[in-house]
Amino acid sequence: MKKTLIAVLVGSTVAMAGCAGKNISDVSSDKITAQLRLMETSDIHANVMDFDYYKGRKDNTIGLARVAAVIATARGEVTNTVLVDNGDLIQGSPMGDYIAAEFKKGNKFDTHPVHKAMNEMDYVVGNIGNHEFNYGLDFLKRAIDNADFPYINSNVLCKADCWDGKSEGDNLFTPYVIKEKTIVDSNGNEQTIKIGYIGFVPPQILVWDKQNLTGKVSVIGIREAAERFVPEIIAKGADIIVAIPHSGVGSSENPTDTSKENATYALTLVDGIDAIMFGHSHSVFPSKTFSGDKYAGLGMDLKNGTINGVPAVMPGRWGDNMGQIDFQLEMKNGKWSIASGTSKARPIYTRNKDRKKVETADVLANPQEISRIQRLVSKDHKGTLNYVNQPIGESTGDMFSFLSLVQDDPTVQIVSDAQLAYINEKIQAMEDTPENKALKALPVLSAAAPFKAGGRHSTVADADSYVQVAKGELTYKNAADLYLYPNTVVALKINGTELKDWLECSANQFNQINPNNTAPQSLINWSDHRTYNFDVVDGVTYKIDVTQPSKFDGSCKTVNADANRVVDLAFKDDNGKVFTGNELAVKEFIVVTNNYRAFSGKFAGTGSDHVVLELPDMNRDALAAYITIESANGGKVDPSANNNWDFKTIDTNVDLDVRFQTQDTELASKFITDYQLRKMTKVGDRDEFGFANYKIDLKNTPTP
Repeated sequence: MKKTLIAVLVGSTVAMAGCAGKNISDVSSDKITAQLRLMETSDIHANVMDFDYYKGRKDNTIGLARVAAVIATARGEVTNTVLVDNGDLIQGSPMGDYIAAEFKKGNKFDTHPVHKAMNEMDYVVGNIGNHEFNYGLDFLKRAIDNADFPYINSNVLCKADCWDGKSEGDNLFTPYVIKEKTIVDSNGNEQTIKIGYIGFVPPQILVWDKQNLTGKVSVIGIREAAERFVPEIIAKGADIIVAIPHSGVGSSENPTDTSKENATYALTLVDGIDAIMFGHSHSVFPSKTFSGDKYAGLGMDLKNGTINGVPAVMPGRWGDNMGQIDFQLEMKNGKWSIASGTSKARPIYTRNKDRKKVETADVLANPQEISRIQRLVSKDHKGTLNYVNQPIGESTGDMFSFLSLVQDDPTVQIVSDAQLAYINEKIQAMEDTPENKALKALPVLSAAAPFKAGGRHSTVADADSYVQVAKGELTYKNAADLYLYPNTVVALKINGTELKDWLECSANQFNQINPNNTAPQSLINWSDHRTYNFDVVDGVTYKIDVTQPSKFDGSCKTVNADANRVVDLAFKDDNGKVFTGNELAVKEFIVVTNNYRAFSGKFAGTGSDHVVLELPDMNRDALAAYITIESANGGKVDPSANNNWDFKTIDTNVDLDVRFQTQDTELASKFITDYQLRKMTKVGDRDEFGFANYKIDLKNTPTP
């Protein structure tokens, strides 16, 4: 069952691409063969219903209910199938937040709504994702205990308060399972094969969920865990080993690094792994997203869906795709071996010639499956609707994130304002110890980023990923739309030098623009910088010079030590004194942010050593409270951006053509017309993912 065998035979005449949709009896009868289909869901993020709770309407592009129809179709095509889930299941939508809020109030659920659906879909195993830890270990334990299938994870170890009689150093979860699967062979006879499943999660959970996991668990590297347990699975007689890492592709650079978040490539180097069903990155593999130079050295075969000869699949996010791996098996000397394997992702929707989103044939073939899942969670759906529709205040202006990557933005501004109000109150309420007095004397800044600004610009679904909160009455669902994650509030103490480098890393969001080039140039660095890492820091003013190279890459590692993109950085104190240059560099500040950013150590000024206040309240709840208080005091909350940052105007004699992408709708077009600070003009057709292209004027200084 070696991956080298797959690499040699994957293009052979028995390739699964040629067998898909055929009965196994059609295969040559001179040898015993069998077809086995592996299916995967991943990153459902509590999106069971095909419903957008932020917009209050049906959404045919998301939901476990719709991917269940694809699964039913895929099962009907072949005789032998198994279904797994990769993780990031219980958090990420208002339904997940509703169940967690009820749990916090003491209303312990019997079965989580995602498991109500999955228990009826015949999953064989589930993997633990990083977001499973967001609501704490007690909540997670309650959820998985009511799943009718086992959960696996091989790299999280118990440290204290272990459950199920485990001791320190034991795996907190079952590291792997070996399941016997009855299959029908090419002669119509039943056979038994043993399939081993092993799961993984990024080691970074100790940073991302520090408040829930510190002192309770430890973590080992993904490849390290694989090399520990895969030989054990082989020794116990598994015919096929399926790795289920909640981890992205990664790179060929130092694949043995135990701290790697994205380690799928590294797993292809572990002998004995026959298939990889991965996730976490919200992308689709195989797809043309992975056809660029960045992935050239990873041994990818996008036609057959393999990495280094190992069949691998990643099915997007929120149920927009199902992952599928097809194996052709052969009986040799009384033991099953893999003749070939291919993978593909099967979407729940596509775009017609008018670019409208329409259900795929896979979904249309099984409408009864959609209805069945909807009925299973109907009570939870109604509870979620009541939860998200609670009014919390009123806004004076629209909060749309269509321009959040190219100018100061109301969806980021209101979060920043809320964080400042919250932390200032907490700081001033501290006891007057000498240490606290010193903190109270420091100016407070706020760091916030756009969480919904076009996703990762890698799938057609990303064109919908924008905050759209209209002015007027605001509800909790609006706060959840503005602040997507259940992060908690944390304050850091940093100096001006660290602040500038923090912003320099954030400025990696933009590609370098050649001021002498008249050809179209793309402004947004979609490939190497996530939009949720584009931090805007309020309380200072600054400009970004995109003609300069970036000082840092997307991981905040130095790539050009002398680069200087952030210019005109200044702070004005309450007395009107302006700090710049060396005087600013040594000045100390408090920066309020979230636990994800604060403990990451990625950006300059972050990491445990800089933390001065760690608070239990979620940033989202602080935002909801701010909206309520401001609405009560003034009748409405004002989310207007203060425009504390901008691009540095480019001094050039050529006609620049600098472009960015955003949503292509009438609403977006009107918002851009009404709120653009720099001149912006729509150009050309939609791009391959359905985004509109806009030309932005960086040559002329905007009118205030």
